[in-house]
Amino acid sequence: MTAHTPAALVLEDGRIFRGDAYGAEGSTLGEVVFSTGMTGYQETLTDPSYHRQIVVQTAPQIGNTGWNDEDDESARIWVAGYAVRDPARVPSNWRSLRPLDEELRRQGIVGISGLDTRTVTRHVREHGAMRGGIFSGHDLRSDEEMVEKVVASAGMVGADLAGDVTTAEPYVVPAVGEKRFTVAALDLGIKSNTPRMMAQRGIEVHVLPLTSTLEEVLSVGADGLFLSNGPGDPATTDQQVELTRQALDRKLPLFGICFGNQILGRALGRGTYKLRYGHRGINIPVIDAETGRVAITAQNHGFAVEGEPGERFDTDFGRAMVSHHCANDGAVEGLRLLDGPAFSVQYHPEAAAGPHDAAPLFDQFVDMMSEAR
Repeated sequence: MTAHTPAALVLEDGRIFRGDAYGAEGSTLGEVVFSTGMTGYQETLTDPSYHRQIVVQTAPQIGNTGWNDEDDESARIWVAGYAVRDPARVPSNWRSLRPLDEELRRQGIVGISGLDTRTVTRHVREHGAMRGGIFSGHDLRSDEEMVEKVVASAGMVGADLAGDVTTAEPYVVPAVGEKRFTVAALDLGIKSNTPRMMAQRGIEVHVLPLTSTLEEVLSVGADGLFLSNGPGDPATTDQQVELTRQALDRKLPLFGICFGNQILGRALGRGTYKLRYGHRGINIPVIDAETGRVAITAQNHGFAVEGEPGERFDTDFGRAMVSHHCANDGAVEGLRLLDGPAFSVQYHPEAAAGPHDAAPLFDQFVDMMSEAR
C-alpha cells in the first residue's frame, strides 16, 4: 500500500467519501455501520457478528497498538471492509507483532483511511444503516458504476449468515479447575472469550454447530444451553428457535446473548425488527427494569426484539418480562422467563476490551444450573 492509492467509500444513496487505500486494495460490499469503541479494534474485526458489514470507526486514531495473536475473537477477520480516519504510522505496544494494515492485507480485507469518519457516522445516523462499498486501486470506477454495484448488492433484512460463521465440528473448552457443570453452546458466531469466561467458572463448554438438535445437546450431558451472538437477520433462525422451544419445554437452563436474545424472543412468541442504525460500541447504557441499575455495555447488533421497557407478557412457557432496555432508545436489551430457567441479554457480558459491568451474568447462569440440579 502506498499512501496515495485513491479509494472511495460509496453509499447506496449516492453519497461518496474519498480517501486512501488501507489494507488490501480492490473492492468489497456490505452494510455500512459505525462502531463507537475507542479501543478493542482487533476484537471488533475478528467478531463473527460483523460478517458482511463495513465497519466505520468513530475513534479518530486506529492501529496504535498494532496486532497480536492473543486478542482474536475467532480464527479470522470477519468484517467485509474497514474505514478509519487516521491510521497509526508506527504501532507501539509490547504485545504487538505487526501493524494493523499489514494484517488487513494478509487477510485480504479492503479498507479506506483518511476520510472523515465522524461525517460518515452522522450521515448513517440520520439516514440509517445502508448498503455500501469500498473501491480502491484498479477497482475504482466512475461514481455511477460504483453506486450501481452497491445498489445491486444484498441487504441485511432476510440475510441468513450464521451458517457462514458456525463451527463445522463440535469442540470442547475444558473447565478451569474442578468441573462443576457441562454447557452446550450453540455456535451462531461465538466469540472465543465466551467459553473462556464460562470455563473460569468451572463449566466444561461443548461448542456445537448451529444445526444441532436437542438430542445432540442432551448427549453431551448438558446442564444448560447457551445461545451465542452471531450475524444476520434473526427471522432466518426457525431451526434454532425450535430447538430453544424444546429446551424451554424441558426446563433446561438457558442463557442467550445478542443473537441468542433474539432467538429466545422469537421462541417466546415475540417478533424482531431492524433497528435504524443498530447499537455498536463499548459504551452503551442499559437499564435493569427491576433494580433501575445502569450497566455500561458492549454491543453489536442491527436487529432487536419487539417489546416495551419492563413489559410483562404471557408465553407458551409461562410468564416472561422485558428485563433490560437501552437508555438511549428504549430498545429491548434483555428477556427473562419468570416461570422457567431462561434469560437473555442483547449485549456482550464477555466483552473484551471491556466494559465488564455485565460479567456477573455468567454467575447468574451458574446459579440457575445449580438450582435446576
